[in-house]
Amino acid sequence: DVVGILCLISVVAALDFKYHHAEELEAYLKGVHAEYPSLTHLHSIGRSVEGRDLWVLVLGRFPTHHKIGIPEFKYVANMHGDETVGREILLHLIDFLVTSYSRDPVITRLLSSTRIHIMPTMNPDGFEATKVPDCHYTRGRYNKNGEDLNRNFPDAFENNSADIQPETQAVMNWIKNETFVLSANLHGGALVASYTFDNGNSVTGSSKGYSRTPDDDVFIHLAKTYSFNHASMYNGTGCDNRHSFPEGITNGYSWYQLEGGMQDYNYVWGQCFEITLELSCCKYPPEDQLEKFWRDNKAALIEYIKQVHLGVKGQVTDKNGNPIPNAIVEAKGRPHICPYKTNEQGEYYLLLLPGTYVINATVPGFRSMLKTVEIPDNTGNFSAVRQDFSFSEVSVRPRAASCPKIPLYQELERVLSAAAKPTLHLLVFMTTLLGML
Repeated sequence: DVVGILCLISVVAALDFKYHHAEELEAYLKGVHAEYPSLTHLHSIGRSVEGRDLWVLVLGRFPTHHKIGIPEFKYVANMHGDETVGREILLHLIDFLVTSYSRDPVITRLLSSTRIHIMPTMNPDGFEATKVPDCHYTRGRYNKNGEDLNRNFPDAFENNSADIQPETQAVMNWIKNETFVLSANLHGGALVASYTFDNGNSVTGSSKGYSRTPDDDVFIHLAKTYSFNHASMYNGTGCDNRHSFPEGITNGYSWYQLEGGMQDYNYVWGQCFEITLELSCCKYPPEDQLEKFWRDNKAALIEYIKQVHLGVKGQVTDKNGNPIPNAIVEAKGRPHICPYKTNEQGEYYLLLLPGTYVINATVPGFRSMLKTVEIPDNTGNFSAVRQDFSFSEVSVRPRAASCPKIPLYQELERVLSAAAKPTLHLLVFMTTLLGML
């Protein structure tokens, strides 16, 4: 009814710097959507253990569905229920984006060229369970079943025996159903931008105290983009005498090893580059500090979203111009253990720093196609370089080969250690494994 909508709209106008509990958060998101129906799409991706909705507000020129050439970006906060700053600054980010659209040329271009998904809380039960705010650990960190959601995802290095929680499963389904390119998850308890990998083995160099992805240079750039645009993170002073982080960034494994983390899952199985943003030394600070946290993070939050336009994107089509899903498209020298594949529209997105790259497109069962691409810094233009591939001899849809959830790097480590004494049996096994990947 009209009165109800007017009440919701008044909520939007009055977003203040305080903690918004479940009902207030839901009312705020519904109010934003009511006031900006063509710019936003509000939906729940699932429910928590206690039945609370996991709300996501999508913002952009085409908020309800994916459009070819427009990359998907996401922010997720409050997966540890007692780490609360991210939850509130994402509400203020939403407020800033919708009120700046059509007034601020940068925000207008950003929302016209990017589909931005914002989940203020992944663990609403843990937040509501934190009755006494504390700067340090409380039981509200966990979901209602007592599980740490950032130890609950499949792991690429070892078998994760934790039962998948409803909140985790909802996020996994969400990642599977969208073409996310770039993401960040917002935490508290430190001040640093931490990047993949969080876990590791000898294949990724963890014996040297650093677990390196094939895209390490891109991850360092992403972490620095946030840190250098933050009011103080780049100082790298940390929160106590035990940890200092040069330039305000760290490789996750170098800081501490973590099994079942969300950022590694995004990168390996979601084809999505994610970093973890630790935004406050105090996990659950007093409300009167929230405005300063918003000011400190505002520029960094915007600059980080722009990085979704790094690199190269394009479409893979057959001789009739139809899209080819499940084609493998990767930059030479950067193989992913789960090869990055085109989506249903035949699209791919690869985040790459400026430079010259050979892009390899492969349709299983056909010859690969190689194209050399010169990539400038295009983030200011809000569009990655476009490079399409057309396979004139292909007129079939390759079957979808899903990447197995077994610890992939564990298997690769076994293969490489056995490769020191090659046998025909081993060569057959390696061929099978690489085909499976």
